Amino acid sequence: MKTYEFVTVDVFTDRRFGGNPLAVFPDAQGLSDAEMQSLATEFNLSETTFVLPPDDPANTARVRIFNRTAEMPFAGHPNVGTGWVLAGRGRAKDGMLRFEEIAGLVEVKVEENGVTIAAPQPLSLGAEMPVDLLAGCVGLAPTEIVVAAHRPAMASVGNSFVVAEVTPEALTRAIPDIARFREAHAAFPALGPRRLPLYLYARNGEVGNRIRLRARMFSPLSGTVEDAATGSAATPLAALLLSLTGDQTQRYDIVQGVEMGRPSLLLASAHRAADGIRAAVGGGCVPVFRGEVSL
Repeated sequence: MKTYEFVTVDVFTDRRFGGNPLAVFPDAQGLSDAEMQSLATEFNLSETTFVLPPDDPANTARVRIFNRTAEMPFAGHPNVGTGWVLAGRGRAKDGMLRFEEIAGLVEVKVEENGVTIAAPQPLSLGAEMPVDLLAGCVGLAPTEIVVAAHRPAMASVGNSFVVAEVTPEALTRAIPDIARFREAHAAFPALGPRRLPLYLYARNGEVGNRIRLRARMFSPLSGTVEDAATGSAATPLAALLLSLTGDQTQRYDIVQGVEMGRPSLLLASAHRAADGIRAAVGGGCVPVFRGEVSL
């Protein structure tokens, strides 16, 4: 029987019991795939991460991310939280860490007031989801889905979401209907088995050079009825919004988790690069628990 240490942190917040909780296993060597999945399911958080030695010694670590039901190619708050944990253990070099993940290499920048990650892929867009199908999943009328700038569509910078703009009032009232999600997945299976993550946002003005947004993310088919902070959705949103303009760069303050009682602030940005539109997201972290598991 071997013992494995874990820690939990609240991510995208400056206070305990806000933001999105994450469990991190700083040394997961010896755990099987099945054990990692069982541990993630047992923690019952939106994600749990497992840190392993890198395949390339030039990188910091190989990081595997599991939600309650499956492994993920990339995710936002798990990288921010894992970066914060490893930086606290002296793993950062010149304020940087590099994580090997299924979606590609994730660069993590550690600063005094938080951690910022660069998404591993440029923006890619996929199929559009019918407005009425999406609206039914979250208890809204089709007229409450805003299509002036873009229609609901798959967007990814390493992990795909259906991104849709809604009215501010509708965002507050949205309620996931799991039966409707199952029906919608059958009609719109583009995101893969047991996956239909819907990321809804509403505009909330501007402050200085930053665009303010509010957001909510629902993915009940993969076990997350609602997520308190979704960095891997904030990044494609930032990239998508930049793609609709002629700007070279843009910054966004995204508030999420308010309706859950876990307010989160995600500091997102996007810029035009040689290979497309790239995005990053960052925020603060707060330690919560530590412990160990014997298997």
